[in-house]
Amino acid sequence: MTTIGNNLQQVRARIDAACAHAGRGAGEVSLLAVSKTFGPEAVRDAALAGQLAFGENYVQEAVEKIALVGAMGLPQRLQWHCIGPLQSNKTRLVAAHFDWVHTVDRLKIAERLSEQRPGDRAPLQVCIQVNVDGGPTKAGVAPGEAVALARAVAQLPRLTLRGVMAIPDAMEGFEAQSAVHERARGVWTEVRAALASDGVPGWERVDTLSLGMTGDLEAAVHAGSTMVRVGSGIFGGRHYPPAG
Repeated sequence: MTTIGNNLQQVRARIDAACAHAGRGAGEVSLLAVSKTFGPEAVRDAALAGQLAFGENYVQEAVEKIALVGAMGLPQRLQWHCIGPLQSNKTRLVAAHFDWVHTVDRLKIAERLSEQRPGDRAPLQVCIQVNVDGGPTKAGVAPGEAVALARAVAQLPRLTLRGVMAIPDAMEGFEAQSAVHERARGVWTEVRAALASDGVPGWERVDTLSLGMTGDLEAAVHAGSTMVRVGSGIFGGRHYPPAG
């Protein structure tokens, strides 16, 4: 088994242990392998070890990688998630090539994704990114504005609202990590309750809380995450290209 395959086993074991500790079923939390900056060969190795869902931050890199991986003849279709900040000039590429977008934080982006989603593809699955820390330079809608955005996004064609995503600042210690993750779960719960109260068709599909990474997945699972996003724990340390 490859190193990536071994790492996947270890991460899955961590998720299972975290679920058991939280009194949750092992199947309640899915794993998104964050493959940004890693080549198609790394994705292939993870796929051959049973991983089918992959997250990418950089749109142009991802589009090229999706094509290269698609040409490898893997036995199962992979699922691609956009988890990076999304600007208006990238929405057409994302709408055409991805299955999920986790980083919708304003209506304009959602409207463009809806308009640009090809008619021959399944609806694009989207999460609303919430800035649970309140940092002025961080992406994400303010928690108090999440319900209004969710209501608007849920009405758009060719999109399916699936839940809430957050990327809190890194914190030390399980208790501190859990506290901020609990705030994200509170927003997700509020969004679900509001859409159910409104009688929005499909509100029950808002079943995803995208929360937790390599360093804090245990706290995220304890707080109710349904999807953890793990990169370095699977693929190793990253080497970012120089800015320019």
